[in-house]
Amino acid sequence: MKPIRTFFTALLLAPFAALHAADAPKPIPNIVVILADDLGYGDLGCYGATKVKTPNIDRLASAGMRFTDAHSPSAVCSPTRYGLLTGRYAWRTRLKSGVCQPNDGLLIEQGRTTLASLLKNQGYATAVVGKWHLGFGDPKPDWNGELKPGPLEVGFDYYFGIPVVNMYQPVVFVENHHVVGLDRSDPITDIQHYSIKGGTAARIPLEHIDVPQSEKAAAWIESVPKTTPLFLYFPTSTIHEPCIPHSRFKDTSECGPRGDCIQEHDWCVGQILDALERTGRASNTLVLYSSDNGGVPPYVNGKAGALRKGDHSPNGDLRGKKWGLWEGGHRVPLIVRWPGHTPAGTASSELVCLTDVLATCSELVGVPLPDDAGEDSFSFLPLILGKQRTLPRGPLVMHSLKGAFAVREGPWKLIACLGGDYNDKAPAPSAAEPTGQLYNLGDDLGEAKDLYTQKPEVVARLSALLQKIRNDGRSRP
Repeated sequence: MKPIRTFFTALLLAPFAALHAADAPKPIPNIVVILADDLGYGDLGCYGATKVKTPNIDRLASAGMRFTDAHSPSAVCSPTRYGLLTGRYAWRTRLKSGVCQPNDGLLIEQGRTTLASLLKNQGYATAVVGKWHLGFGDPKPDWNGELKPGPLEVGFDYYFGIPVVNMYQPVVFVENHHVVGLDRSDPITDIQHYSIKGGTAARIPLEHIDVPQSEKAAAWIESVPKTTPLFLYFPTSTIHEPCIPHSRFKDTSECGPRGDCIQEHDWCVGQILDALERTGRASNTLVLYSSDNGGVPPYVNGKAGALRKGDHSPNGDLRGKKWGLWEGGHRVPLIVRWPGHTPAGTASSELVCLTDVLATCSELVGVPLPDDAGEDSFSFLPLILGKQRTLPRGPLVMHSLKGAFAVREGPWKLIACLGGDYNDKAPAPSAAEPTGQLYNLGDDLGEAKDLYTQKPEVVARLSALLQKIRNDGRSRP
C-alpha cells in the first residue's frame, strides 16, 4: 500500500508545488546595450534600407520591438553617451557644446549613479567594450600611466576599447587603466586632435578597431559565470568618419566605404548575439540597440557629399543630419529584444530618449532612482513589455553640436535657433524676423512647414517649458 499512498500524496501536492513554482522569483535578466556610432534612422534594413545588408540587427527587430520615435539627447556623440549612462542631459555639465577632447578629464562625476553602478550594486558583472569618449583622469589623462578615474570608477568592472573617437588621437586600445602595448621607452607625447608623438607600438590601424573590440566583448560574455547576471555596454566605432572598413568587409555593400562599415558593424553585433546563444543566455537577456546620433552622408574628398536621387539616405526621409536639430540629427533607430517579455515583430510610436534607459533598468531591477540621479530619465519598461504607459513621457530636450536647443512635447517641436545643422551658419535674424522654428511632427515629419509665426501661443508655451527645464536642473518629477 505504501507506493499507492505515496502516489496519491504526490498527486494531491502537485497543484501546490506548481503554485509555488509560479510564485518563485524569476532570475533577473542580463542586459546588453549596443550603441552604434553615426548610424542614421535609414541605415538598417529593418528601417527601410535596401543597399546595405544588416541581417543580425534585422533579426533583433524581428524578435523584438522597433521604436519609430526614439531620440538621442544630442546630435553628437559624447553628450549622448553621458546621457545614456547617467540619465541626465550632458549640457547640465561643463560640456555645453561639442564633444570631449583627447586631453579632457572624466566627464561623469564620481559618485553619480550610472547604468553600471546601478546594476553592479544589484550583483551584475559589468563591462564596457568599445569607444568610451567621456574623458579620463582628473583633471586630464595620463596616457603613459594610470588612466584614472575612468570607466572603472563609475561602475564598470572591466573596460577595453578606444579612448576617444576614431578620428582623434590617440588611436590605441585601453584596457582598464592602461594603454595596451605601450613601450615605456617611447611614451605618448604632444597629443593634438589629429596628431601624436610617440607610442608607436601601441597605435592601431583604423580598420582594426571594431572587429577586435567585438571579439573582446564576446570573450568577456563567455568569461562571466552563468550564475552571475551581466551588463555589457558595447559602443562601436567604425561607421564614424573616416569610414575605413576591415578588409573582410571592403567593397561588400552598394554604398561605398560607409556602407561597408555598416555591414562590418552588423557582423560585430552578430558576434555579441552569438556569444549570448553559446552561453545559454539569449533567452534571458534584454538587448537594447541604438545609435548615438543621426547619420552623415558619405564623405567625398573630406567633405560630406550630396545625395543623388536613388542613393542610400542615412536618415531616410528625415530632414537634416548629425550635428543639428532637425530630425535627421537625433531621431535614431531603437530596437529592444527580451524573449518572452517583449512582443516579437512589433513597433512602437511612443516618444523615447536614450536618457530613459537608466530609469527603465531601475524599474526593471526594482530599485528606485535617488532624487539626485537620472534627472532626465523616464522609464519605458511598460512599452518594452507590450503595455501602455500609465503616464506619457515628459517633454524632451535635444541639443546640437554648437549648443543650440530644441524641445519636444507631444507632436510639437520648437527649435530655438534658425538653420538646422550648425547654429553658427544660421542667418542672423532682424528684430522683425523669427528667432526659431516650430513644427508639428504629427503631420509634418519632414519638417517642411515652419509654423513659428502662425502659432505664437505654442512658441511661447514651449519656450517657457524649455527655460523651466534648463533652470530646474531636471525634467523628471
